[in-house]
Amino acid sequence: MKLNLSIWSKLFIAVFCFGIAIVGFMLKLPAVFRGMDKEMHAAFYFLAAAFLNILFAKRNLIIHACIFGFLYLFGYGIELAQEYSNKFFHKRIHGRFDPEDVASNLQGLLYFSAVWIVVVALSLLFRKTSAATEVEVS
Repeated sequence: MKLNLSIWSKLFIAVFCFGIAIVGFMLKLPAVFRGMDKEMHAAFYFLAAAFLNILFAKRNLIIHACIFGFLYLFGYGIELAQEYSNKFFHKRIHGRFDPEDVASNLQGLLYFSAVWIVVVALSLLFRKTSAATEVEVS
């Protein structure tokens, strides 16, 4: 599937989605989901990495690495913002800074990167194989 979006459209979509994510991360999880907090962090960062890589990186390793770094810093920043807002409002209205959450974010990013590297490698290998086959047939 080829996305024919301008860079501004892609940026708007990304900023809009991350705005929603920021609001979501600043709210306290309902009691039903509190036991799955680490898994939810890993899943969110896996999916966020997939979303941004499909939108921007395609098969570009440098852009993939930039997205990885941005998402890691984003997750760390969200954790810091939760801690700061607890101190600012003098009550705990949501989560707190949790190094395990940051580790779960990293875990989701690493899992996606492993999948991404395999998919890109297979894609490049398939392209080279099909290009070599076309040359031989000609």
